Amino acid sequence: MASRSRPRPHRRSPGKRRTALVSAALVAAVAVAVSLLMALRPDGESEAVGSAATPVTDSRSQPSPSTPGPTPTPKPKPKPEKATPKPSRTASATTASKSAPSATTTPRPASGSAPLAGRIRPGVEYQGLATFYDTSNGDGACLYGPTDDVMTAAMNHTDYETSKACGAYVQVRAANGTSITVRVTNECPLPCAPGQLDLSPQAFAKLAAPSAGRIPVTWRLLSPAVSDKISVRYKTGSSPYWCAVQAVGHRNPLARLEVETAGGWRQLQRTEYNYFLSEQGEGCGAAIRLTDIYGETLTVDALTIRPDVLQPTRLQFAGH
Repeated sequence: MASRSRPRPHRRSPGKRRTALVSAALVAAVAVAVSLLMALRPDGESEAVGSAATPVTDSRSQPSPSTPGPTPTPKPKPKPEKATPKPSRTASATTASKSAPSATTTPRPASGSAPLAGRIRPGVEYQGLATFYDTSNGDGACLYGPTDDVMTAAMNHTDYETSKACGAYVQVRAANGTSITVRVTNECPLPCAPGQLDLSPQAFAKLAAPSAGRIPVTWRLLSPAVSDKISVRYKTGSSPYWCAVQAVGHRNPLARLEVETAGGWRQLQRTEYNYFLSEQGEGCGAAIRLTDIYGETLTVDALTIRPDVLQPTRLQFAGH
């Protein structure tokens, strides 16, 4: 009986062994090369070869897109000019009335015989309305004080002209030809129209029945004969350090009031309440010089400062 024989082991050929060894060596060399490349990368990243790498920008050399650039310095804005303050209603109405084209409101050249005249000038006839009001004790904006004189008038705000009309005598004529003479002692405020005279009830009654209320009139400046002399009064509170002074009883409208100082005559500013003001006390208690619209000048010797007391003089302006 034949015995089963055992198979012989298969032997590789020497050529095939060399090929396998070379392949293994190449794989090992490739692995070493890859390892060296990974180790020598500048950013030390460990991504595998062949993976999709995201490009990185070096922030030290280029600004990041999200970093804003330098902010330009804004140019300084020009400062707005100071606004001109808007005029008050009274100022607006006064300005408008002065420019109105009428005999009352249109300024005319001053008469040669009255170079210092204001709005009210001699030789000019003015047109307007006459009304009347309760004069009470006769005192008014001119601050002449209470009076028994009932032939008085309040001048409209425009022609009152910061009290320049105070003390003026005007002849008022109605349409029926009747005329009266009144003295301005008060101001008729707006809406009293240019040319308007607000008379005492007694004066109005001589022109028309009170029931008429208002009537058209014409009027003109007078320089009447008067028996009284001019008086001077210092306002309450006056002293050598501050004073306000006025003249009372002058025949013609007063244009200037000056006081004597160490440096000469100084013109004082006129107020709406018909006093001439020396805010620093210059000339208070010294000699006073009065000038009317015709240019005549009267000098009053120094008076003691006696507030709210009428001090008479022996002086009066000439008639015209």
